[in-house]
Amino acid sequence: MRVIAGKARRLNLKTPEGYETRPTTDKIKETLFNILGPYLADADFLDLCSGSGAIGIEALSRGAKYAAFVENDKAALDCIRYNLKFTKLDSQAEVYPMGVLEAIRALEIKGKVFDIVFMDPPYNSNLERDILFNLQKSNIIYCDTIIVVEASKQTSFEFLKETNFRQFKKKEYKSNQHVFLEIT
Repeated sequence: MRVIAGKARRLNLKTPEGYETRPTTDKIKETLFNILGPYLADADFLDLCSGSGAIGIEALSRGAKYAAFVENDKAALDCIRYNLKFTKLDSQAEVYPMGVLEAIRALEIKGKVFDIVFMDPPYNSNLERDILFNLQKSNIIYCDTIIVVEASKQTSFEFLKETNFRQFKKKEYKSNQHVFLEIT
C-alpha cells in the first residue's frame, strides 16, 4: 500500500499483519479522494478506526492541514506512528490510542472540530450506527462537515432516518461501499 498523490506521493506504507485491518486499494482510495479533493485544502480531517492510517495520511499528503487518527489496536497504532514519521507528516497529526466513542469525548474536551470525518469500522459490527449517534450529539463537527462511512456492501443505513444526517452520495465497489453524509 502506498500514498498515491500529493507531497508524500509514492511512499509505501506499512500495514498491520493479519486480517484485523482491511487496507483500502489504490483504486478505491483514488475514487474517494476524487470526491473529497475540493474539500481537502486546509481541512481538519478525522480518521476513525484508522487501521494503518493510510486514509488520513493520504488526506494530509493532498493538502489537509491536520489529521487526528483514532485506533485502539496496538499493531495498527504502531503502523500509524511509523507511517506518519516515514512520510514526514507527523507534525500535522495526533494519534488517539483509544476506542472511537472515548475519542469523540476526548476530542470534544480538546475543542477539536473537523471538516471531514472518515470512518472504517469493522464490517457488520453496527459500530457506524453508534458512532453516528454520538457524532450528532457532539461538538466536533460543523453543520457542513462531510462524513464518509466505509462499510460492507450489505450494511444498511436505514437507521439514518433516526438521525440528523442524510446521505448525499454513495459509491459502491465490489465488496464494500462509501456512504457520504451531511447534516440535515
